[in-house]
Formats: sequence, structure tokens, C-alpha cells
Amino acid sequence: MSDFVTWFRGTSPYIHAHRGHTFVITFGGEALEGEGFDSLIHDIALLNALGVRVVLVHGARPQIEERLNQRNADMYYENGVRVTDDEALLCVKEAAGAVRVEIEALLSMGVANSPMAGARIRVASGNFVTARPVGVRDGIDYRHTGRVRRVDSEAIAERLDSGAVVLIPPIGYSPTGEVFNLTAAETAAEVAVAIGADKLVALVEGSGLRDRHRRMISSLSPAEGEVLLKRRRSLGEDLRQQLGAAIDCCRRGVRRCHLVPRALDGGLLIELFTRDGAGTLISGDDYQRLRRARVDDVVGILELLRPLERSGALVPRSRERLESEIEHFFVLERDGLVIGCAALYPYPDEAIGELAGLAVHPDYRGRDIGQQLLDEIERQARKAGLKRLLVLTTQTAQWFQERGFLPAGVADLPRARRERYNEQRNSRIYLKSLD
Repeated sequence: MSDFVTWFRGTSPYIHAHRGHTFVITFGGEALEGEGFDSLIHDIALLNALGVRVVLVHGARPQIEERLNQRNADMYYENGVRVTDDEALLCVKEAAGAVRVEIEALLSMGVANSPMAGARIRVASGNFVTARPVGVRDGIDYRHTGRVRRVDSEAIAERLDSGAVVLIPPIGYSPTGEVFNLTAAETAAEVAVAIGADKLVALVEGSGLRDRHRRMISSLSPAEGEVLLKRRRSLGEDLRQQLGAAIDCCRRGVRRCHLVPRALDGGLLIELFTRDGAGTLISGDDYQRLRRARVDDVVGILELLRPLERSGALVPRSRERLESEIEHFFVLERDGLVIGCAALYPYPDEAIGELAGLAVHPDYRGRDIGQQLLDEIERQARKAGLKRLLVLTTQTAQWFQERGFLPAGVADLPRARRERYNEQRNSRIYLKSLD
């Protein structure tokens, strides 16, 4: 139970932060075919119950292909885009309608002893998206395949204001009454931009966006995402489309876009209500950044330092002292949480800087956070014209020695620091040349 209480308390900042915000969530038609779709709908209903304004944009590719196969009709793709002829358009309409009905049915559930008990969620859908034809490109007529031309943001906002979940299919309409087949990725991105959504969340097929070592890429800037798109030829078409749409969204004003593996049970909630999430964040903001500390970081720094002070690893600092010395500190911040800190105290007469107060949040140890802080302190010391870096430690001597610090004595300390040396602590002294 204590784990549950800790977890639930940890979600509270996100519950407060998300309430009243607008999220566009998109997933492919594969979600309906796979296991766990009921649970995904329950999670979306939970977002609605927590005050999140939810817009759902669904795909229907497997449902369309199933209907084409039933008709023995050919499927044409050019440059990853379906060529929608008359017969394919009929399949698109049927599939989109069937998917919409199934989603609406699941969101309408209110069975006792189920996650949807008492939910009473209203679902609103309609002709919110105006489309135009792709037309003829490189001699290929894409027929009824279209692009988003305009989104009726006012109509969507009205439905959201009423508390409804807005459901948008991958279909657009022209002023002349034509119907166009759209991609869910582009539709979701255009809707998110048009309504000023706070987040775009794409539930992607496969294991998500991973690095060369198969580890999840936790965050990317739009520029980093573009480089990855150019260099990573092996990305699946779905992931490539969703990543491209997320980058475009960020550049056009949507602050945060998320790519989350759809098959991960609870992945949507993990991504939205935990600090590390379950997928990849694409953001124009600095999700994780190393910067100079400010006075409002004092509480976060103290939370890192206090356990080390109690263990004797660090000399205790009062809050008043920390506030007066805050200009010496640097912090590594992750989504608003201070996860690491370190300070640089210069002794310019001797061209020595002292590294002090190096601390890392327990949840982030083993992730090279300490190395990042050390690198920044060394960079700042060189910038200040210091030639050597000093550290006093009682419990982490080996860590510093592995990084080029050599044993020194009290006589090697700057005079002002030597006068404050506490012989009872018997701290070991190490120096590193910055040349």
C-alpha cells in the first residue's frame, strides 16, 4: 500500500497540470484489432474524468484493407500514400464508419464493477475537417486521397466545452461535397495545431522510437528528430509519419508531442502521469536541461543534499546559507524537477575552483547525471580562467579518481579554504588539472 500511496502522490502534479488542457490522441486502426483496446478506451475515459479535454483521431488502414480484400480489389501505394480510387473510397467510408461506431460504443459503456462504471461520456463527431485532393504528382493521380485544408476549430471547441470527447475519422470533406481519404497522422497534427492543443499523443505500432542499442529515446528536439528521420532508413512507415507530424506540430506551436508504443498496457497513462514516461517526447521546450541555479531552486537542491548531509557525505548547509550562495550552484532539471546539482566556488588568486555539493536524485543514479554535472563545472571553471579543480570527499573518492582527480594534501588547498578545513571530518583532498 505504501508503494501505491507514493505512486498516487507522485501523479498529483500531473493531474493538476493536465486539468482543463486539450490533448489530441491518435492511433491507427490496428489498435482495434489488437489486444487491450478496451483498456485503452478506459484510460481515455479516465483522462476525461480528470478534466482533460480529449480529441481522438483514429486510423482505419487494416479495416480498409480487409474490405478491399473481400472485393478482390487492388491496393495501390505510391511514396507511402494510398491511391484511393472509387472502389477504395467505398471501403474507406465503410471502414471509418465501423471504427467510429465501435469506439463510440466502448466510450458509452457504464457497466457496474468495470472501469467505465458511471462514466457517462458523450462523444461528438462531425464534418470538422475540410480537405482538398492531393491531385496529380509525378504523373500519378491520387484520386480521392486528400490533404487537410481547414479545421473547424470553433466547432471542436464547442464540443469540448460541453465536456464531450471529440472523435475525428481520417476523412475530410470538400465544399463541393466530395469525400477524401486522409492519413490519421496528418489529420491529428492539423487538428492539434488548429485548436491550439497542449499535447499531441500518437500511439504508434511496434516498440516505439529506439536508439541503436534498442533503448527507448526519451526525448528529442524537433531538430534532432529531423536528423533521425534523414539518417534512420529503417523506421517503419507509421513511425516515420507520426514522427514527422510531431516535428511539424512542435514547429507550429504545439508545445509537446509524444510517441508512445500502443501495445504497452497503460502506456498512455505512464507517459502522461510519470516523469520519465513510456515513450518519446518531442518538444521545443527544454525537457531536460542543465542551467545555473535560481533562488526558487533552493527547495529542490535541499531535497537532494539533506540525505547526503545526514549520512555525513556532505557538510550541512542551512537554507539561508544556500540562498546566499545560490549563484555558485548549477542544476540539472528534468520536466521541472531538480534531479542533480553541483556548485563551483572559485579561488581566483590561486586559479583553483572547488567542486562542492554534487548530488543526484536517487531515481536517476546510474544515468551519468553526475558526469554531466562534473563536465559543466569543469567547463565553467575553464571559462573563469581556473587551472585546477579541487574536491573534498569522505565517501566518493574512487569516483573522482576514476575521472582524473589525484590525491593532494591540506597544503595544496587555497589559503582561504585551508583556514576552513575541518580536520575532524578528515575529508580526502583531490585535485584535477584543467589544462
